[in-house]
Amino acid sequence: MKYTLLTICILVAGCDTVRSTTDRVFGRDKLAAEPEVAAEADVTESVPVPATAAGWVGAKTTIASLGDPTTPGRWMETPLVETEFTGRVVVPRTGAQAYITLVPARGPESGGSRLSLDAMRALLLPYDELVELEVYSN
Repeated sequence: MKYTLLTICILVAGCDTVRSTTDRVFGRDKLAAEPEVAAEADVTESVPVPATAAGWVGAKTTIASLGDPTTPGRWMETPLVETEFTGRVVVPRTGAQAYITLVPARGPESGGSRLSLDAMRALLLPYDELVELEVYSN
């Protein structure tokens, strides 16, 4: 009976060690994942904006959804622009922001936009929802 109790105590004490080891092996290290999420909330990458980009002053608002997930890069197809250039996109609900390439799309200026998978990750947005965004050209 003593050996059974001793064995159970050792197994219970080792459970936390086994769990933390398997989490690291399978990429589920909770301690490392939490600081990354907090660091991603303040996404302000310094991407140079071309001085010759034809833009506007202030923000324009658009509703965006997920674009083609097979196209790599950080981009947004939007009818707000006529030429491709780098702009800043802000999520008013959370304050998250990122510099992305604005790609012209057909349709009226009031039409919706499409974000790349990488841009949605940078802005910490859910992939299956429509999101209101503020777009800045400078």
